[in-house]
Amino acid sequence: MTAFEHVPVLVDEVLEALSPVAGGTYADVTLGGGGHSRAILERSAPDGRLIGTDRDPAALRAAGAALREFGERVTLEKARIRDLREVLDELGIGHVDGVVADLGVSSAQLDQGERGFSLAKDGPIDMRMDPTEGETALEFIGRADADELADVIYQYGEERRSRRIARTLKYAYEEGNLETTADLRRAVHRATGPKRGRIDPSTRTFQALRIAVNEELSDLDAFLRAVPSVLRVGGVVAVISFHSLEDRMVKHTFRQSETLEAMTKKPVIASDEERERNPRSRSAKLRAARRVEESE
Repeated sequence: MTAFEHVPVLVDEVLEALSPVAGGTYADVTLGGGGHSRAILERSAPDGRLIGTDRDPAALRAAGAALREFGERVTLEKARIRDLREVLDELGIGHVDGVVADLGVSSAQLDQGERGFSLAKDGPIDMRMDPTEGETALEFIGRADADELADVIYQYGEERRSRRIARTLKYAYEEGNLETTADLRRAVHRATGPKRGRIDPSTRTFQALRIAVNEELSDLDAFLRAVPSVLRVGGVVAVISFHSLEDRMVKHTFRQSETLEAMTKKPVIASDEERERNPRSRSAKLRAARRVEESE
C-alpha cells in the first residue's frame, strides 16, 4: 500500500476565510493528510486548538503522524462529518471558531488501487471511505435491482445513460464478470461506448457508486444542518466541494439559513498557479459562511 499522501487544495483561501487566531478552537472534519489542519495550527500559534475528524483510519494515522509536533493542541477522532456536534459534546466543547470540510475522495485514496476508487488502477470494487464498515460498491451492485441502481447513477452521477449502464452492470454481476474496477470500467464502456474525449465515460458511474456507498450527500446535509449549533457567533464554516451536487447543497444552505451568512456570492476557485501545480484543484469550489445572530 502506498503512503497516505494528500495535497490540500485552496489552503490560502481557507485561511483567509477562517482567519485563525491564537487561542481559537477550530475543527477539520475531513483530515486527509492533515494539510488544512497544519495550516490552521500554524496560523493560530502558539495555543490555537484543532479538533480533527475523518472516517478513514488510514487518514487518521497519517494525520496523527503529520501533526504530532503540535502535541496537545491537536485532538483527532474517527468520525463522519455528520458527527461533529457529538464529537464536540464528548470533548466538552460548546462552540468552535471555525470549521473546514474538504469533501469528496482524497488523492491518497485515488492513488491506492486496493481502495477501489480509481479508474486508472485496478483493484476490488470497494469504494468505502471507511473500509472497516458498510457494504462495498460491488455488494451494492449485487443487492440493488436495476431500477435502484439506475436511479443512483442518474441522480449522483448525473448520467443520462443510467438505465443502459445499470442493466449492463447487473448482467455482468450475475454472469460473474464483475470483480475488479477494471471489470466495472469495461462494463460501463459496453453500455456507453469507449472513451472518445478527455473524460472517461465511466467517471460518472464511479462517482455515483462512491457517493451512494458512503452516503456522502446525506452526511453533507446533516453536517450543514448541524453547523449553526457548532459555531460561535462570528465563527466561519468553509466547505470545499468538487462536483455540482455538493456545491448546490452548500450554496442553498448558506442562502436559506437564518443563522449563516454567505461570505461570497460565487464560489472561490484555485489560482492558475495552483491549478497548474495540483490538477485536483481545478474542480474545487470553496464557499464560506459566517455564523450570525438570528435577529440579524
